[in-house]
Parts: sequence; C-alpha cells; structure tokens
Amino acid sequence: MSSPVPGTIYAERLARLRAELAARGLDGFVVPISDEHMSEYVGAYAQRMAWLTGFGGSAGTAAVLPTKAAVFVDGRYTVQVRDQVDGTLFDYVGVPQSSVAEWLGANVSAGQKVGYDPWLHSIDWARNLEKALAAKGVSLVAVTPNPLDAAWDDQPAPSDEVVTVHDTALAGQSAVEKREIIADWLKAKGLDTTVMTALDSIAWTFNIRGQDVSHTPVGLAFALLHADATADLFIAPEKVTDAVRAHLGNSVRIHDRDAFETALADLSGKAVAVDPDRAVAAIFTALEAAGAKVERHRDPAVLPKAIKNDTELDGTRAAHVRDGVAVARFLKWMEEVAPEGNLDELGAAAKLREFRDANGALKDLSFDTISAAGPNGALPHYKVDETTNRAIETGTLYLVDSGGQYADGTTDITRTIAIGTPTAEMRRRFTQVLKGHIALATARFPKGTRGSQLDILARQYLWADGVDYAHGTGHGVGTYLAVHEGPQRIAKPAGGQAGTEEPLHAGMILSNEPGYYKAGHFGIRIENLVVVIPQSIAGAEEEMLGFETITFAPIAQNLVDVALLSDAEADWLDAYHAEVLEKLGAGMAGEERAWLEAACAPLDRTPAALAA
Repeated sequence: MSSPVPGTIYAERLARLRAELAARGLDGFVVPISDEHMSEYVGAYAQRMAWLTGFGGSAGTAAVLPTKAAVFVDGRYTVQVRDQVDGTLFDYVGVPQSSVAEWLGANVSAGQKVGYDPWLHSIDWARNLEKALAAKGVSLVAVTPNPLDAAWDDQPAPSDEVVTVHDTALAGQSAVEKREIIADWLKAKGLDTTVMTALDSIAWTFNIRGQDVSHTPVGLAFALLHADATADLFIAPEKVTDAVRAHLGNSVRIHDRDAFETALADLSGKAVAVDPDRAVAAIFTALEAAGAKVERHRDPAVLPKAIKNDTELDGTRAAHVRDGVAVARFLKWMEEVAPEGNLDELGAAAKLREFRDANGALKDLSFDTISAAGPNGALPHYKVDETTNRAIETGTLYLVDSGGQYADGTTDITRTIAIGTPTAEMRRRFTQVLKGHIALATARFPKGTRGSQLDILARQYLWADGVDYAHGTGHGVGTYLAVHEGPQRIAKPAGGQAGTEEPLHAGMILSNEPGYYKAGHFGIRIENLVVVIPQSIAGAEEEMLGFETITFAPIAQNLVDVALLSDAEADWLDAYHAEVLEKLGAGMAGEERAWLEAACAPLDRTPAALAA
C-alpha cells in the first residue's frame, strides 16, 4: 500500500477548519463519521471525516485542536488509517484502548471550548464528554451550523433522488399494519408519540425505498409515529411522487424535512419515546426544551423489522439463489483467469459486478466489494482503490466479500480461493475456519439464546492453535435494506458489542463468517447467511432453534484438509455442495454447469487423500 504524502490538500483543509473554529471562538471540534440519523453508512454530503483526513473507513472520529489533531479508529482500521491519513497532521489513536475524551483531556486547558455538532452525536456521548471535559475546566459546546461545512466549499448536496414504493407483495405486510403495530406498542407504554430517525426503520415502517445512501436503499427522512396510528413524515417534497403519496395515504402527513426540528417543539406536554442509540443529541435537547416528557425506548421498528415474515424469507431465498449463480460464475472465471497473472483486485471486483448485473434483477451492491489479494486479505475491512490495488499473484489466497441488493432480498457472501497451490498452513487455517463455520451452521440452541453464547462455536478450532480473529462472527441482515442490521449479533460479549445479548428469534437473518488473518500474508473468511428457524427434536424438553443456510456457492475444496474434518463435518460439506448444485444448476449450462458439478463433487476421502 502507498503512504499518504505530507503537505497534501488535507493540510489545507485542516487549516481552513481551524480558521473557522477560531472565528467562532472555539478551541476544538469533534468530527465523526455520522449523519443526522446515526447511520452506519452515510451519504456523500456527510462524509466529513473523509474530507478532512482522507480516511475511507466506515467507523471513526477525528478531533481538532489549534495545534494538534487526532483520528480515532478501532482495530479493524489500524493499518488502513496509517495508509490513508497523514501522520504529520493527525495522531493515530486506537479505541477502545483510548478515547476522544481521554485524548482531549490530555491536550486541552482550562477555559477552552470544544465544539460538536449535536446532529451528529448521541446524547449519551455528548453528556459523557461534557462531564469529562468539565473536570478539566473545559466547556463542550453544541455548534450549529457545522463549522466544517463552512470550510468545505465543494460539499455535495444531499441526494435528491425520489423514493419508491416497496410493494406489499414483497414486504409481506402493509405499511398500515406496521403503523398499527407501533401504535399498539405506544398505547401499551402509555406514550403519545415515538421519534423515528433510523433510515432503515423508516423505510421498513412506511414500505418505501430510496437511493440516498450508497448501497443501502433508503431515503433521507425523519418520522413521528403516533398512538392513533397516524404519522408525520419529514422528507424533501420533491422526493415524494404521486404514487408514493397515494401509497402512504391520508393518515401519513408529509412535511419538508427541514420542518422536523420545529415539529419537535410542538410536542410540548406529550409523552415521547426516543431511542438514545439512534437519535442524535439535538433531538433530545429540542424535546426537553419544548417540555415534552421524554422516555428512552428502543426504536419500536427494530425488532419486528429483524424478524422476517414468510414473504420476506421466501424473497430472500430466491435472491440468494439468483446471486449464487453470479458468484459461482465468477469463481469459475477466477479459476481460469487468475493464474494467468494479468488480474488485479479492481479487475476482479468489476468482473463480479458484471456477473451480478447479468441476472437483470440487481438494484445495487449491498456494500463495496472487498476484493483482497495476498496480504490485503489480512485486512478484514479492506477497501480496494486505485492506490491500494494489488495484482492477484500465483501462490497467494484471494478473499472476496460481496453482496447484492435485490427487490426481494439482500445478500452477503465471502469466499476465499487459492491462486495456484496453497501451502499446508493455508489449508490448515482454512479448514479450522470451515470447521467453525460448520459448528455454527449446525448448532441447536434453546429459545432465548444470545449471540454471545454461540460465538465460541466458530472460534474453538482456531483457539486450539492459539489463534483468533478480531471481528464478530455474525451480524443481522435486512431484506432489501441494510446489509448490517440489528439488533441481533453473534460476537464475543466483551467490549460492549451492541446486539450480542439480544435473544435470537425465529425469522432473524444473520451472517456466519468466521475467519483468520495472518498480517502481511493472507486472510481467510467463509461467509454464508443463515435464518433462525424452529427445530423439532424428539423428546426435547425445551423450545429449540437452529439455523437454515440460505447462501449457495461452492467452497474451495482444494483448501480443505480432509484429514482435519470429522465424518459429520465432511458429510455437512458434501450435503451443502449437493444443495448448491441443486439450487444453482438450473441457472448454469454447458461448461459452467460442468464446472459447478466438479466444484460440488463429494470430498475425496480415500486414504491417499487423507494422507495428502
């Protein structure tokens, strides 16, 4: 990878921000990767940290003082931040080992003022930082409009793409029914209104989709939902077509998005539910100033959105078969082309997109494809661009993590393949990852089990060798919505990972993606999506659940050390490949079909193979 060059445009941008802060009487400012909706992925207009620092990851924060600045990222981005951010301009700070509060506390002086945009941070973050700085005699000041926006002279405008109707035939439930569910929840809690800010929750509740955030089909909007099942939707009027207005009906009042803050002031005396994890500090401040009775509750759309109905599950199964054909065609192509030595990461990603486009149903990718060759594969959240693009060389591993957005479902799949002959170490680690994948895929567990209780199943074989991976094992996935969807998650319970203590419910979709990463050498990940389903067990005394795998594409058999598999594990892989052939075979013909049959053939368990 290349290193950032000192004296770039980022020095100029940092100077412009500092000048703007000085003009406003501020001694510092905090810049998160966030938007007014606390989104994981944000539109181009909200990529403030990327503009200021050059960092292209999806999670991080920057802090700027008159003579010092820092970027804060977790372990996923330790390498990436050093590649993209000029270390002469910004300190590199790892979290959770340190924090914005600790760094500011060590670098500010009594009497100084540090600003933040209350539309980009949670209320708890703001209050905790305010308390920490007050101990140093420093004031934390809510600042609007955002001073960075004043320095960003060519800042893109928010997207003006129209929203569209997500038909009930795909959603499985009408928007009216969904509002009634939320209204019943409000009445049961003795509440008048809930503030909805999460873009995927709004899209799900109103059965609408948009194009305002790359790879996530949502529209920029806020909503107030009331106990009488009516709602107020705040969205730029030009984004709402006559068809959408007709779909929403008279019970949904449409307002300009800019009117949202004023509408909060009109909730005086009302009992209002607000989600502190999804609503920004400015919303709490406005409601409290208006005299509303603010109660903290999780967004009431989060859990019903995560528990898919039969229509959504049938749709996502169909989307995965369609997507699996594209991935299988790509894997065949890679097997033929990559050993020639003329392929790089960008070229491979483009070809995979071409195969997906060919099915005629693709709306978008579900995230930027992770196309990672050799040592780049050891970066779990690697993002290829012109500066990091690496040739795919013989004797290396190639990891591709990708997905598609279809009207009937969202996909997310990772496959790792060997370019040429893999080493014994590569095969051992790949097989350990596979064993963990199988252990999770075949798990049976009582109703009420949390993701944190299952995580060890995927790690146990790596742990036996004293190795591990630094990311979660599974995240929730939407249906034609966010590829990362809460509240469920499979991960270690330590570190306050959101969702690990959420009970798993039948109908939830999660990823199953253990991995292994050898820094500077290679990365391995095997990812399928699974659905939580009821399990019927003879003589069972508990209500049991398990997983149905819904992702279908061959798993590289030349990376499997069959001698390390138990008979049950080998049987699982053979059965999985038989299902892959059954599901995808109809979409592949001729040489592609022949390749699929070979890739899905039963494992060679002969003594010679076991001794290899």
